[in-house]
Amino acid sequence: MTDEYRVAIKPSAWQRSRTVGEWVNREGARRGFASKALAREWARACSGHGVHLWVQDAPDREGRPIDGYLVGGARGTDRAADGTRQQSLAERTDNPG
Repeated sequence: MTDEYRVAIKPSAWQRSRTVGEWVNREGARRGFASKALAREWARACSGHGVHLWVQDAPDREGRPIDGYLVGGARGTDRAADGTRQQSLAERTDNPG
């Protein structure tokens, strides 16, 4: 067993960040870090100017040789691009539940 924190880089990350895209083109879509904290630090360093990247743990049940994913997008928001609140599926379909 290794102490390395292994990250798979998702297309949502390399498509949003030039730095990540260049790394993937050069090194491949996986990267190892000495710790999860260092993986998160790299995600923060590659974020900025409307680009938000973060490290998300991989579910244990996947059985893949990775510990997490580097992903990009609009995390933690329920706002549409125009600033209005998005409707939930239940609201949109009149389904209470």
